[in-house]
Amino acid sequence: MLKKEEALNGVKLFVLDMDGTVYLGDRLIEGALDFIRQVEGSEEREYIFFTNNASKVPSVYVEKLHKLGLDVEENRVVTAGDVCAEFLKVNYPGAGVYLNGTPVLEENWRAKGIRLVEDNPDVAVQSFDTTLTYHKLDRICHYVRNGVPFIATHMDTNCPTEYGFMPDCGAMCSLITDSTGVKPRFLGKPWKETVEMITEITGYAPSEMAFVGDRLYTDVATGVKNGAKGFLVLTGEADMQTVAESDIEPTCIFDSLGEMRNYL
Repeated sequence: MLKKEEALNGVKLFVLDMDGTVYLGDRLIEGALDFIRQVEGSEEREYIFFTNNASKVPSVYVEKLHKLGLDVEENRVVTAGDVCAEFLKVNYPGAGVYLNGTPVLEENWRAKGIRLVEDNPDVAVQSFDTTLTYHKLDRICHYVRNGVPFIATHMDTNCPTEYGFMPDCGAMCSLITDSTGVKPRFLGKPWKETVEMITEITGYAPSEMAFVGDRLYTDVATGVKNGAKGFLVLTGEADMQTVAESDIEPTCIFDSLGEMRNYL
C-alpha cells in the first residue's frame, strides 16, 4: 500500500464513485465538494463519475448533483447501466432483452436502441430495480431456469443511504441464483468492460486512472485488477475491519475525499 504522500503521483483521472463517496442519500459528504472543486481548478487532473447504481440514469444524477451544489455535464456521468447496454449491443446485437429495472432505465435503454421484451427473450438482465415485484422475480427466474443467458448490471450487494443500507442488485441476483442455480454475468465495476468504456470516453490509459470509492470489491478492485489505482474512502460501506478481512488491497486508504484533497 502506498503512502498518502505518494499515492496520487501520476494520477490524471479520478473515477469517482457517488453513493457513499460523494454523498449519502440526499446529503453531501463533508469535503467531497471541496475535493471536486480543486480537481476542476487543476490543469493536470480531471474527474469523471462512475456509479454501479443503475437504478438511475446520467441525467438524473446530473440533476441530483446540481441540487447538491455541483453542476456537471451529462457526459461526465457514467453508470453500470451504460456499460451493460453497450455490452448487449456488441455481444447480442438486435436481441430481445427482458430487463428487471426501473422505468427510467427502461426508457434510457430504449433510447439507446435496446429492444426490450416481456416474452421469449434472448437475454435476461437484472439491475438494481427499486420497483421490483414478485411477478418480476418469478418471470426472470423462469427465463434463466430455461437457459436464457443471465446478465446483471452490477454486483453490489447493498446501496448505502443516509439511514443505513438497502438491498442492491447483487442481493437480488442471489435470490435468482438460489432459485435457479445459475449465476449471472456481472458487469459494471470491477470488470474490465468498465475500464474500457472509461478509456474510450476520456482517452486516458488505465495507468493514469484512480478509481475512488467506498467499496473494496467494486470500486477499489476495478483499479487494482485492471492496471489502475484503487483508492478506498471510509465514508460508506467499508471500514478498516472490512479491509483486514478482504483479499483486495487498496492502493491507498483515505478517510474521505476531503482528506484526499490535502494530497492533491
